[in-house]
Amino acid sequence: MVIKSVNLETVCGITSKLPDNQLPEIAFAGKSNVGKSSLINAMLNRKSLARVSATPGKTQTINFYNINEQMYLVDLPGYGYAKVSEQEKARWGKLIERYLHGSKKLKAVFLLVDIRHTPSANDKMMYEWIVDQGYYPIIIATKLDKIKRSQVAKNVKAIKEGLALVPGTEVIPFSSETKQGRDELWELIEKRFLMESEVE
Repeated sequence: MVIKSVNLETVCGITSKLPDNQLPEIAFAGKSNVGKSSLINAMLNRKSLARVSATPGKTQTINFYNINEQMYLVDLPGYGYAKVSEQEKARWGKLIERYLHGSKKLKAVFLLVDIRHTPSANDKMMYEWIVDQGYYPIIIATKLDKIKRSQVAKNVKAIKEGLALVPGTEVIPFSSETKQGRDELWELIEKRFLMESEVE
């Protein structure tokens, strides 16, 4: 994917109406501080399009990025951050649920997990919840540059087992620092989700 134009077109908060987009949407979910903003910036070759913060839970809205007038990259709020009240967490959950059920153009959900750690209870919950909503998320194992190459296969296996992934679920190791995994991710999105949209 050659990125010609990127535009943060819509920002949806708890009370906002979801946009009635006509282009395919690809959504990214992940717990706070898993590197979602960094991944989006790396995917779009932009330094600071998505705000990267040391404070987890920065993304509290659903952000729709229009890419090349071809598709939307959708950044969902981070989940599982301790300093947010339970009420706030529940509201974010409802916002994400409303989006997953309400979007007519959502083609795929990517779930980000940190490759360095066995999936947390929050990761498992989020994975099962997305599956319950009728989507089979593709897993992006972030922070790949933080582990040795020799550890990758073992850690990917731990993610597969830890999340009890549906057989056939892909796990793509990714580094926002080195951009490793970026081309693979775009290729998968284009081949599997954009081409089929053009056929529709």
